[in-house]
Amino acid sequence: MNPPKTDARRHHDPTIRGFASDNYAGAHPEVMAALALANGGHQVAYGEDDYTDHLQQIIRSHFGPTAEAFPVFNGTGANVVALQAVTDRWGAVICAESAHINVDEGGAPERMGGLKLLTVPTPDGKLTPELIDRQAFGWDDEHRAMPQVVSITQSTELGTLYTPEEIRAIVEHAHRHGMRVHLDGSRIANAAASLDVPMRTFTNAVGVDILSLGGTKNGALFGEAVVVLNQDAVRQMKHLRKMSMQLASKMRFVSVQLEALLAKDLWLRNARHANEMAQRLAEGVRAVHGVEILYPVQANGVFARLPHDVSERLMKKYRFYFWDEAAGDVRWMCAFDTREEDVDGFVAALKEEMAR
Repeated sequence: MNPPKTDARRHHDPTIRGFASDNYAGAHPEVMAALALANGGHQVAYGEDDYTDHLQQIIRSHFGPTAEAFPVFNGTGANVVALQAVTDRWGAVICAESAHINVDEGGAPERMGGLKLLTVPTPDGKLTPELIDRQAFGWDDEHRAMPQVVSITQSTELGTLYTPEEIRAIVEHAHRHGMRVHLDGSRIANAAASLDVPMRTFTNAVGVDILSLGGTKNGALFGEAVVVLNQDAVRQMKHLRKMSMQLASKMRFVSVQLEALLAKDLWLRNARHANEMAQRLAEGVRAVHGVEILYPVQANGVFARLPHDVSERLMKKYRFYFWDEAAGDVRWMCAFDTREEDVDGFVAALKEEMAR
């Protein structure tokens, strides 16, 4: 049977890859194949389909028998819904100053979720019990938003990792104060691959209450999920997801992507490759005089400092972003489809520009 004809045309060069974001990558071929498999015929809408039902089994295999997944459209939506689920109207969320919910979500947790973010400066993107205590007070003070949740990111926005023991310490500290713990896992696969442990080791096994599970940055076309790990910590998740405009009518097309990633080891293969390319990039960059790597390279990102004019010239050849333009700090991200020749070409271009 011949494939259906289409008037659509390719408008980009698929051989070009940059280092701006793992969101720039396309979808993994196995994910695209899964989408095609789920297409055709009719399935019940709004999550009552067979694919979303089967996804629950897969999620429990990763996160324990009480885990429940609520697929959503995107990472910001996952974070807003998850945080709403574990806070009251008067509640606040303690997070790192560099957290995605604070810096990169357009104020959505506060504007759309009605949450107050209580931020803490961190040298490496990671909270500790001591840093949490800078904001963990005033529960009986009606003049202050009540700290109810600690939100951490794994891997962090600076590419660093929490060990399972560090997350356990945070969870135990938060729970002693009556607070819940949310984990933003937009790059959770990269963290698990780097730590070489199952995702459960630093989530449900150490007491995390609710999780934003990433898919898009690791090979999905679109779609994430809120995973409830502690059923006693949340209320009315189905209503919150709908009210937050994150209920997909054709949810099977979100669920089947997560199934394709998580049912076997595609999630891990993709993350390991992205991490390996980041290590290759870091090794190449370290050999370039005048370039400083700012943080340990533990996942799929490299943060560096170099002359501003060099970055501007290099950006004309490869897409990437300034992290702190005033300081000359940049971020280079690798993805599941980053190739060795992409990395080597970038390092060669960097050397050339630094020599000018």
